[in-house]
Amino acid sequence: MPSPLDVDRLRERVQGVLDAFVAEQRDVLARVSDDLEPLVDALSDLLRGGKRLRPAFCWWGYRGAGGPDDDAALRAAAALEFLQACALIHDDVMDGSDTRRGMPSAHHRFANIHRGAEWRGSPEDFGMGAAILLGDLCLSWADELLLTSGMPPQAIDAAKRTYDEMRTELMAGQYLDLLEQARGGGSVERAMRVVRFKSAKYTIERPLHLGARLAGADDSVLETYSGYGLPLGEAFQLRDDVLGVFGDPAETGKPAGDDLREGKRTVLVATALARATPAQADLIRQRLGDPGLDADGVAMLREIIADTGALDHAENLITELTDQALAALAAVDLVEPTPQILTDLAFAATRRST
Repeated sequence: MPSPLDVDRLRERVQGVLDAFVAEQRDVLARVSDDLEPLVDALSDLLRGGKRLRPAFCWWGYRGAGGPDDDAALRAAAALEFLQACALIHDDVMDGSDTRRGMPSAHHRFANIHRGAEWRGSPEDFGMGAAILLGDLCLSWADELLLTSGMPPQAIDAAKRTYDEMRTELMAGQYLDLLEQARGGGSVERAMRVVRFKSAKYTIERPLHLGARLAGADDSVLETYSGYGLPLGEAFQLRDDVLGVFGDPAETGKPAGDDLREGKRTVLVATALARATPAQADLIRQRLGDPGLDADGVAMLREIIADTGALDHAENLITELTDQALAALAAVDLVEPTPQILTDLAFAATRRST
């Protein structure tokens, strides 16, 4: 069966939009200086990967609300990939991540350029500065692509309000995540709040809302999409948390147990700490966030997370949230074939290995 992400040739068309837009921006930056070429190269490489979930949910939010197959709407949906690129680049800087999609993360890539050229100063500082600026460019280009997508002005005006709210929620969620790392983690409830605002709303609910607004839908359609999108978005991030600890590096593109080395205070970790024995909790606190954590250390933390029941709890919660999303979807009428596509996307988002 074809992937639901490829219906309407979605991924192929989104990649075409991204490639064309980056080519235009490459020309703009070339008029400033040839020294900017590595910025565009780094972004081009990053944009060749990814599942395209956010454009997909935006597209089917639009189509489900009665929007026709239209290249302008597809361009608007594709703008979310630049917002996602911004979030990934900045997130990697904040987390100190070494890799992204099987390649060096942006700040490491630019640090290596500095190191190879034997420039002055710190390669690491240069890399972080360049990555932050690249993320800022992506944020700007997301706006530009949305606003120049070719959609009617009234559709853009309606969608822009949702888009602005989505960006605010995303940045708020990023800060809450940063705060949890600084505080050393807390309750499962606080970890779930990070899940909701850093990922769940931004990945599924708000893209659906954005698509609905582009199609001219009213608030009732947005409420329908929230009933499906919010629990599914939470299930999506919980799956991401499980993969960050137990995923296969060949599938995820990141080293085994990388979330453990980065000390991410996920729902999985918060649940394990809440259920751990004092000895187990001490081991988690001692080893979580250790950048030198070796394979044995990863295996030990994995064993504790599994023994406390935190892994089973996460898997059960993923199933419950997905069921809740599908029940909400079944209770409403959307334009065909949207219900089946959204059902398939729900499974693609929560049963993935990458």
